[in-house]
Amino acid sequence: MSEDTVEQLPLKPALEAVLMVVDEPATEEHLAKILERPRREVADALRELADEYTAQGRGFDLRFVAGGWRFYTRATYAAAVERLVLDGQTARLTQAALETLAVVAYRQPVSRSRVSAVRGVNCDGVMRTLLQRGLVEEAGTEPETGAILYRTTNYFLERMGLRGLDELPELAPFLPEAEAIEAETQEGVPSFDPDAPDHDAPGATRGTPGTDDEDDQTEF
Repeated sequence: MSEDTVEQLPLKPALEAVLMVVDEPATEEHLAKILERPRREVADALRELADEYTAQGRGFDLRFVAGGWRFYTRATYAAAVERLVLDGQTARLTQAALETLAVVAYRQPVSRSRVSAVRGVNCDGVMRTLLQRGLVEEAGTEPETGAILYRTTNYFLERMGLRGLDELPELAPFLPEAEAIEAETQEGVPSFDPDAPDHDAPGATRGTPGTDDEDDQTEF
């Protein structure tokens, strides 16, 4: 079928076909452009599909996450998928990485020294892991100190199943306020160098007190 007949395809099956092959959430605007349909028509069809999958109790659902639409395994069947994907392997972030990611998520944009002060431990290794996994990214520099600031990425929202940061659970009040940790951050935690040799390299020292560098090899 030639490209100029795309607009003649049944909309819902066409959306299903496209969404089966996307590697990140697809926006309504992009889908409308691909299928040559009005955005409103595409948006209505997507919501109808999502409702149909839920009503039918399908093993997958269609969610609006991180600004776009994508198929996800329904939570009810997560155990079955985990057995296939993990197959005896550990594929989760460690507690240290999750704590660091939480601080970044609730305090962003935030410097690495502030993250370390909140956790009370040097976070160089964990920050390297989160950067490599694409869960955090640089977000400019802090005007007062010139320190690099970090924020969570769109990929973070996708993996967490969130539409936006406003859907994060109300945990921020339990984290120390910036003023409370100001003195600690001024003491100067060793700077994070993303180009520094990995701690697993031959001759490198691992497990130094007060660091989370052992988390470098964590999978997500």
